[in-house]
Amino acid sequence: MAQDASDPFAEIPDEAAAAAPASQPAPEPAGDADPAEVDDFGAGNEGDGAAGADTGSADDFGSELESEYGFDPADEFSSAEEPEDRDPWEGFNRAMFRFNDTADRWFLKPAAVSYRQITPVFMQTGISNFFANMHEVNNVLNNILQWKWGQAGNDTGRFLINSTVGVVGLFDVAQHMGLERSDGEDFGQTLAVWGMESGPYLVVPFMGPSTVRDAPAIVVDWYTNPLTYLEDNAVENTLKGIDLIQLRASLLQTESLLQGDRYVLMRDAYLQRREFLINDGEQEDDFGGDLDEYDF
Repeated sequence: MAQDASDPFAEIPDEAAAAAPASQPAPEPAGDADPAEVDDFGAGNEGDGAAGADTGSADDFGSELESEYGFDPADEFSSAEEPEDRDPWEGFNRAMFRFNDTADRWFLKPAAVSYRQITPVFMQTGISNFFANMHEVNNVLNNILQWKWGQAGNDTGRFLINSTVGVVGLFDVAQHMGLERSDGEDFGQTLAVWGMESGPYLVVPFMGPSTVRDAPAIVVDWYTNPLTYLEDNAVENTLKGIDLIQLRASLLQTESLLQGDRYVLMRDAYLQRREFLINDGEQEDDFGGDLDEYDF
């Protein structure tokens, strides 16, 4: 015993087994458990006991976080809206997505790639500025409908300056005068500001991602586009075709980042982008407050 006490690494014999009378049989495992599967503590290595311990540990961990932070992270960051609620027509939408994707892969994307390869960068910038300046008319009309008078004045000033000094919008002169380009407005955003719900997600043939609210609004945006009122239909269609190609070309680099289920990625990106535009970028964080007060 003295040797055991002096050697801290010596194996200590099972004192309980040594102290037990020789005539007393060893305790039997509870129930019908296999003795080979029972550890020294009388619990099975596998089965409900272990599962219960793991579940208890997870519950204790969640309770500790809730006690420390005042909320359960698993519940706080989970989406309140399930995919089937926002995308109940997923079967139809996926079929339309494949149709649009095929048309894009065979026609629109090759044209956009060729446009990027043969058009000098300064011309691409000028063309993009020109169509952005045409869109300022749509921005002004929807700003007025949404009672955004300050933004309406900003966009009106941009249109007047870029259409004259900026040579029909080829140069963004207004930006250097303190009139910054906005994220853009459309009639779908106006309907949202008026209180109309977005409705289910919808993929429109040849048009792409949309919603039940935004799809009909495309018709209004078509008629508020100044290019629609050109007398020469050939010129109108040519300019709108160039606008579409330059817009597609601007998305080539972003498209290379998409991995996994492209349908889900594009759906979620579209819906989040629409919420951002409708709220003018003013989104409340997940904690329901302003993070700036925590000096992050």
